Order: sequence, then C-alpha cells, then structure tokens
Amino acid sequence: MPVVYVFKKLAAIHTNKNLEEKWYAVYTKPRWEKKVQKEFDQLNITNYLPLVTKVKQWSDRKKKVEEPLINSYIFVKIAKKDYYNVLNVNGALKYITFQGKAVPIPEKQIEALHKLIENRVEFSVSSEQFQKGKRITIQEGNFKGLEGEIVNVKGSDRLVVRIDSIGYNLVIETKIDGNNDEL
Repeated sequence: MPVVYVFKKLAAIHTNKNLEEKWYAVYTKPRWEKKVQKEFDQLNITNYLPLVTKVKQWSDRKKKVEEPLINSYIFVKIAKKDYYNVLNVNGALKYITFQGKAVPIPEKQIEALHKLIENRVEFSVSSEQFQKGKRITIQEGNFKGLEGEIVNVKGSDRLVVRIDSIGYNLVIETKIDGNNDEL
C-alpha cells in the first residue's frame, strides 16, 4: 500500500509541473508577428509582442507605424500541455531552442522588456554577443531591481539587459555612478 501512495504523490507532482506556465520565445514567419498574436489571442494563449513606434518615410509622406521590437519573435506563456498548440498556429514556426529544447524565459526578463517598452526608454536591440562584464542591479527608478551587465559601446557606458534565452540584448543608455555595483 505505501508504494501506491508514493506513486500517486509523484503523479500529482508531475501533473502540477505540467500546469505551471512559463514564458517561451516563438519564431514566426517574417512579418507575421501581429497575425500570430491575433490567433494566439483567439485561442486564449497568453502572449506578448513588444511593439515600438517608428516613423516611416515614403516618397509622398511620413507615417508612424508600430513594428515588432524583434522581428519574427513573439513570447508566449504556456504550460507544458499547451506546447504543441502554439506550433499549430498558422505562422508560428518553432520555439527558440537550446540543444533541441525550448528554453523558458524568466518572468523578470519579460517584465523588464515590458517596462522598457511601456516607459518608452531609448534602447537598441542587438544580436551581437557582448563580452562578459560587470553585473549590476538598478537601485532606483522604473527599473529598480533589474539586473544587467555593463559594457563599453562606442565610448559611452551602457547597461545591457541580456535575454539569454533568445540571443538578443537590450542596450539602454544610462549614467553609471562610480565603480559601484549599483546604478
């Protein structure tokens, strides 16, 4: 009898892991990010498509347009049981993987990305692999608690918020206060 009890307990723990939702990056067909987002919304799949407003110049006019921050990427928050439902959406091609497995993105990193977009902080996105530098934690302002890495780019100090799981970096112009580990 005790063996059955232990088995049931392990099964319950395994089931709860399948229900735990995590963020993942999904690669989409080029220029399909908004279409994929709309379908995710219709299927009640929690998603986040970071958009930035840019001014586009045509020969006869200028227009503000919203474009994805990172082309062909959308983030989804799903439980393991919904893993394949995401890939059944037209335009969703694959998860961003490491060694063949989709890599969960920490909630803090999605929140940090959301704060950057929401607060319209000037930054650039780069797939460049920065040299490992000094790790810091922001102590004040909208990004309090956010951790990053300091790198020297084009002669100015910048805070890099690295989203390792998808291979991109957010570079934020910031003032650095001395040699502290805090901004």
